[in-house]
Amino acid sequence: MRTTPNSNRITIGLFGRRNAGKSQLMNTITSQNISVVSPIEGTTTDPVKKAMEFIPVGPVLFIDTAGIDDFGELGSLRVEKTQKMMHSTDFGLYVIDAAEPEDAELERTKALFKRFNVSLIKVVNKIDTVSAEQLEKARTLHPDAAFVSAKTGENIFQLKEVLIKRLQTQAEDPSLIGDLVDYGANVVMVVPVDSEAPKGRLILPQVQMIRDCLDNGIKCHVVRDVELADVLRDLKKVDLVITDSQAFKEVSEIVPEAIPLTSFSILFTRQKGDLNLMMKGVESLNTLEDGSRVLISEACTHNVSCEDIGRFKLPRLLKKKLNRDLNIEVIGGKDFPVDLKDYDLVIHCGGCMLNRKGMQTRLMFCEESGVPVTNYGTALAWLNGIFDRATEIFR
Repeated sequence: MRTTPNSNRITIGLFGRRNAGKSQLMNTITSQNISVVSPIEGTTTDPVKKAMEFIPVGPVLFIDTAGIDDFGELGSLRVEKTQKMMHSTDFGLYVIDAAEPEDAELERTKALFKRFNVSLIKVVNKIDTVSAEQLEKARTLHPDAAFVSAKTGENIFQLKEVLIKRLQTQAEDPSLIGDLVDYGANVVMVVPVDSEAPKGRLILPQVQMIRDCLDNGIKCHVVRDVELADVLRDLKKVDLVITDSQAFKEVSEIVPEAIPLTSFSILFTRQKGDLNLMMKGVESLNTLEDGSRVLISEACTHNVSCEDIGRFKLPRLLKKKLNRDLNIEVIGGKDFPVDLKDYDLVIHCGGCMLNRKGMQTRLMFCEESGVPVTNYGTALAWLNGIFDRATEIFR
């Protein structure tokens, strides 16, 4: 459980006004002193994360955030970071100080939760610090809330029970390929080894694909592109070949037409995002003109080399195949623009470092801005003239 990537964990964010007791509540729930606790307002300045196994749910990620009511130039930046955490949050615990139950930020936060499809659990904290009259007032204002004391631990067990019940209704992420091929099928994964490949290990999409095969009783064969032809001859039957998108053209020339072919990136965008939207978005490559603005977005950050697919290979191929003088911007990591109306196309990576909620929020921003969006894999397949083949298995 400790090695589960954060992108595969249910994300639980703690939100609320400054000094409502969010940090102490997270420490109490996780039984660890993760967040700094202080009576001074604004102690938490940046999101604090704690990955753990939340029995019996499984791997989760708790995030403690800065006060939603912070102010001033620096405070506004903290609030902006807090709101960004909602983009990838599955469940939000909104923490209210029992001494100040008339929370002016609650309705605004509820509206944001609704926009980003975040499930809400209200928690009235610090019940050990108020009188019976104050507590009754809080219960009248928030009859649907959990009432706890993070300091003394009162009712924390009951809060966990409520949270567990809500978490257990959360649907698991779809399988990567379990519904595409049968039990016992042979799947060949093509893993080119170049300067981008980490020494001594596989990258996350490859590892997760292997695990998905094991979970579904699928026989997986991991090979380099240079051994692919030999492996295809050795195996009596191959049900699917999955390749790194940057090797699409070379692999397609090796794999017989009768064997289905797709890429890691396409499979991940199918699991985490909306493959139909990405397949529709690839049509916009036909409409790009000189001066068109294209945003290439990676969810991860890594050392950049001349073989980097997002920063070098894809931009070069776009300009070569389309013969257009494009304005291409590349961004990486967790930052993603909310307003995309100035772009003509967004090309996003598979999103293996994002959870499903985070990826779907990014696609929502694209749709709201009226900007077509496609994926590394779908774009590279189209640019290499094998789009129909690379997506045939999904049709």
